[in-house]
Amino acid sequence: MSTRPSTQQIEGTPSSLSVKQQVRFVILTFIPLILFLAAGRLNWWIAWAYVVIYIGMVVTGRVIAFQKNPDLIVERAQLFGGEGVKSWEKFLVPLVALFGPLAVWIVAGLDKRFGWSAPFAPWVQVVALVAVALSYLLGNWAMVANRYFSSVVRIQEDRGHTVVSGGPYRFVRHPAYTGSLFGTLAMAIALGSWWALIPAGVDAVGLIVRTGLEDRTLQAELPGYADYARQTRYRLLPGVW
Repeated sequence: MSTRPSTQQIEGTPSSLSVKQQVRFVILTFIPLILFLAAGRLNWWIAWAYVVIYIGMVVTGRVIAFQKNPDLIVERAQLFGGEGVKSWEKFLVPLVALFGPLAVWIVAGLDKRFGWSAPFAPWVQVVALVAVALSYLLGNWAMVANRYFSSVVRIQEDRGHTVVSGGPYRFVRHPAYTGSLFGTLAMAIALGSWWALIPAGVDAVGLIVRTGLEDRTLQAELPGYADYARQTRYRLLPGVW
């Protein structure tokens, strides 16, 4: 198994985003600011720290990844417009990538406003915030290492899809999902909300289901992936699953 590294655009693949795609990227980058709307306040230091980490990771990760693989920006932006997107992705992608995190932010903000949860020790929130940052770093590492890091599950025959086994893919087969799983749960704790762990848990279940479906698809349809799966045994957690 190997990657197919390239810094050149694949022939026939557009290299720029439409205005609609650019607007969508900006909205998704700054959407965590809804925390302050839900909380009804701006003086919430841990939320500001989280937002800065989130925006910083999103921007820097994508800049690095897209400099290495320019065609990846269009692949990720087209969402359900690509060929061969699995039907179940139309439900799971919005759940795990948008509505799940959005629900965590809104519930955590409302919790801050109305004081539903008993206070967390500040050091617990700081440790959780560090865990969130590390989870985002893992996701960025996976995106930089994998030129086929699409937003949806599809076999990218139009982009010469091959198995990627370098970077974090040496340890688990879906490292970005590993980061998202722990990052979403840690995010609720960092924001000091027990109640936010409920939507975070639902999002985590959605991620696990999506991991299983994606792995089954790759083993059945991507040449070489079944051999890679026999060498890298675990999908999300080394030694567990």
